Amino acid sequence: MARKLTVGVNWQGKLDFTGLIERAKIADAAGIHSIWVAEAWGRDAFTLLAILAEHTKKIQLATSIVNIYSRTPAALAQHFGTLDELSDGRMIIGLGTSGPQVIEHFHGVKFNPPLTRMKECVEIINMLIAGTPLNYQGRLFKLSRGFTLRFDPVRKHIPVWIASLNPRSVEFTARQADGWLPVMIPLSGLKRAIDDFRAVARAAGRAPTAVEVKAPGHVTVTNHPERARAGHAGTVAFYAARMGTFYAEQLTRYGFGADVAKVKEAWNKGGAKEGTAALSEKLLSELGYIGGIEGAVERLKAQDQAGVDLHPVEIDASSPAEFEKIVAKLL
Repeated sequence: MARKLTVGVNWQGKLDFTGLIERAKIADAAGIHSIWVAEAWGRDAFTLLAILAEHTKKIQLATSIVNIYSRTPAALAQHFGTLDELSDGRMIIGLGTSGPQVIEHFHGVKFNPPLTRMKECVEIINMLIAGTPLNYQGRLFKLSRGFTLRFDPVRKHIPVWIASLNPRSVEFTARQADGWLPVMIPLSGLKRAIDDFRAVARAAGRAPTAVEVKAPGHVTVTNHPERARAGHAGTVAFYAARMGTFYAEQLTRYGFGADVAKVKEAWNKGGAKEGTAALSEKLLSELGYIGGIEGAVERLKAQDQAGVDLHPVEIDASSPAEFEKIVAKLL
C-alpha cells in the first residue's frame, strides 16, 4: 500500500498566491494525500482552504493547526462544516491550543485550562456537525437552547486531529480524536511515543486503525540543503527558546534538555542568529530530514517502522513532471 504523503502551506510573509494554487493542483494530480494549512498570527487558514477546495479535486484539506481559543467551538463548526461542503467531504479538522503568549497577547483571550477547553471544543464541534441539538453543560461552555447548524453538513463526522504535547493531552487525543499531530518528537523517541499512544487507544476500546498519526517532522527533498536547513533551524530554535515552555519541555522529555538550555542561553545573549547557531546537528536531524531522494526514502522507512501513518514532505522540484517523479519514488 502506498504511503500517505502530505504537504504543508505556511502562508505568512510575502505571498505568491498564484504559485501557491498551482502547487496545490500539482500535489493533487501527483497523488499527495492532503494539504495542511498553518495559521499563527498572520493570514487566516480558512480563506485559503476555501479557495483550495475550488481548485483541487481529490486531495484532502486540513488545518495545521487552528487554535481553539480565538474562535468559539460553534464558529469552528461553522467554518469546518462549510469547508467540508465546498470540498465535497475532503476536510480534516486540525486543532491545537497554541500558547498563552499568542492567545492572551495577540487574540486578547484568557488562556483558560487547555485540556478542558479542547475536550469541550471537540465535543461541541462533533455535536453540531452530527446535527445533534446543542444542549451542552460543560465546565467552560453552558449551552441550553438546542441550536443546530442551519444547513446539513455533507458528513455526520469530520475527522478531528489534535496537536498535543504533554502526557495528559496526548492521552485525551488517543481516546477521543481521529488523528494525532505530535510535535517536537525526535526520531529516536518516535516509536516509543507512538506505541504508548496506541496502547492508550487500545485501553479505551479503540481499534488499531481508529486513530492515525502524522510524523512530527518534515522530509525535505532538495538540491539546496543549506537554504532548507536555515529555515528548519530557525523554526526549531524559535520554538525551543521563545514559544513559552511547552516545546522546551517536550524536547527535554526526549533527552535534549541540554540542547534546549544552550539555545535559550545563546538566544538571550545574541538574539535569533546566536540561538539558531547553537542548535546541534543531531537535534536538527532528529527533528527532520533535508537532502536527496535516497536519504528521504530511508527516513520514510524509519518513520513507517515507528508507526507513522501520514508523512509530511517538502519537495524542491523545478517542474510538475519532476515533482510527480519524486513523489512516485516516495510513495
